[in-house]
Amino acid sequence: MKRINLLSPRLANQIAAGEVVERPASVVKELLENSIDSGANKVDLEIDQGGVKLIRIRDNGGGITKEDLPLALSRHATSKIIELEDLEAVATLGFRGEALASISSVSRLTLTSRQPGNESAWQVQTEGREMDAVIAPAAHPEGTSVEVRDLFFNTPARRKFLKTEKTEFKHLDEVVKRQALGRFDVAFQLRHNGKVIHQLRQADSEIERERRIASVCGSAFVDNAMKVDMEASASGLRLWGWIGMPTFSRSQADLQYFFVNGRIIRDKVVSHAVRQAYQDVLYHGRHPAYVLYLELDPALVDVNVHPTKHEVRFRESRLVHDFLFRTIHRVIADARPDEQVVAQSTPAGALNSPAGLVPEQGGVAPINFEQGRMSLSSAPRPSARGVNEQIGQYAALHPDVAAAEQGPTGMSGFAGAHESVNDFAPLNTSIASAEMPAENAEHCPPLGYAVAQLHGVYILAQNAQGMVVVDMHAAHERIVYERMKKAYETEVVRSQPLLVPLSMAVSEREADCADEQQETFRRLGFELARMGQETLVIRQVPVALAKGNVEQLVRDVLSDMLVHGISQRIENHINELLATMACHGAVRANRQLTVTEMNALLRDMEMTERSGQCNHGRPTWTQLSMADLDKLFMRGQ
Repeated sequence: MKRINLLSPRLANQIAAGEVVERPASVVKELLENSIDSGANKVDLEIDQGGVKLIRIRDNGGGITKEDLPLALSRHATSKIIELEDLEAVATLGFRGEALASISSVSRLTLTSRQPGNESAWQVQTEGREMDAVIAPAAHPEGTSVEVRDLFFNTPARRKFLKTEKTEFKHLDEVVKRQALGRFDVAFQLRHNGKVIHQLRQADSEIERERRIASVCGSAFVDNAMKVDMEASASGLRLWGWIGMPTFSRSQADLQYFFVNGRIIRDKVVSHAVRQAYQDVLYHGRHPAYVLYLELDPALVDVNVHPTKHEVRFRESRLVHDFLFRTIHRVIADARPDEQVVAQSTPAGALNSPAGLVPEQGGVAPINFEQGRMSLSSAPRPSARGVNEQIGQYAALHPDVAAAEQGPTGMSGFAGAHESVNDFAPLNTSIASAEMPAENAEHCPPLGYAVAQLHGVYILAQNAQGMVVVDMHAAHERIVYERMKKAYETEVVRSQPLLVPLSMAVSEREADCADEQQETFRRLGFELARMGQETLVIRQVPVALAKGNVEQLVRDVLSDMLVHGISQRIENHINELLATMACHGAVRANRQLTVTEMNALLRDMEMTERSGQCNHGRPTWTQLSMADLDKLFMRGQ
């Protein structure tokens, strides 16, 4: 074996640079974090050739003293932490003290700084194998500039792994966008090859913040976003930001920004909570869009997990998961058509006057909400016990229905649906002749009043903004589904004892988890008993899942609990059965509805949670404003 040698400072820094400096975007990220931590409220970036030839960052922060300049380019030298207690509650973006030393070892780096009140600035560079710091006076305004030239000039193997200039700048631009979203109080300017790419001013007001988000994420996101602002005073957690409507979903997870105390992070607890919150309203294979900010005590989150600081570890991950899920889930559920109509239509001042909204005699008569709401169903709403029994019967007849119904159900399948579940919310034809007094146009409900039915599939309605088109099956499907869920939740889940208890081999860790979560399983209708160190016995299962693969479900639930501290797989399986039954029980295509029935459906939609999407995540209605219609017919041109 060879003798042990002490590595030179340059080689040690180059090894560290392998973790910290992956590409020009990595350099920009580290330098931007330093500028923000210095208290700067303005940062200018100049980039040449995607950052390979030149990266120059100038800020107006607090600067660095002449005495500290040599230390700034040394490894493990930082002003942000001193003791272990500081590391356990990091409140700054940077803290490791490795970035500048690593960057200077693989490039030609020059750092110039001037503190407020000082008459002159000083400049530092590193030279030679030992990376000795050389200090010289310089001319510079208050603040700090870092110039990085010829990245990876002395490590040609690393330079070969770089992509094209366009690709490298794309990664670098994404880093700037993330920092711009993370700190609204800082102005950013980005130039590439002499061309201004971004000119972002400080955003102190709500309008200015939305304007910055529109410039980074696109105006379509802001137009289709819902505001989130929830605080849990007991746990000290606060979540605020913007989440996209379910109809504004993406084919890729490319518009997802989550910040913890101002730091952009990627975390499986966060992503799982958001997916769960959108699960009931998102079309299969689509991804939600969001810009969210979580604020909590720095002592409750560990940021010293990875050199890039993209990953964190929450000390109370289950608490954070539950808070995120409940907050986002409630915002989505509370979204009503009146809010979405505004998002989908042009400003009221640009609309034509909605004259003639109130129908004349013999036309469509609206429903008077002040005197009472017409109900779409003449039969009593499903009771909890009735839904339990229906689930058991339906699951027994169709044990594979949960897997079979994963994809969207087409209109062609409605006519052959099972009639046994068609009585959950039958349409009442006897109310067609009911007297419904007219209302003024200014009190028009969000989805307006029905005027016609198109090919037995769509309802055409008129509201203050223009025309609303409703998919009547999808809308009724969501209404029935939400009613069934509420009815099911009012009663304890009914369980069925197994004639022969099912024994399953698990790991000791999973068995311990099952012991700790006995009450959770019991509430969900399961009875588990531990028969050995690595053996569990299932004695009771929910009636709705008696015909399913119970053993695999229990294993998946235990896996979720071990990773996320919580699992919703059992509820999801039951909801899949309820969604299928609601789909079969909803009004079918080619069913001719009276005007009264159509209006009753519209009113139910306005009062139902998540009514903007059906159970499969497809939209239930869309708005065409008068301006949109005028464009189609070139009116006013």
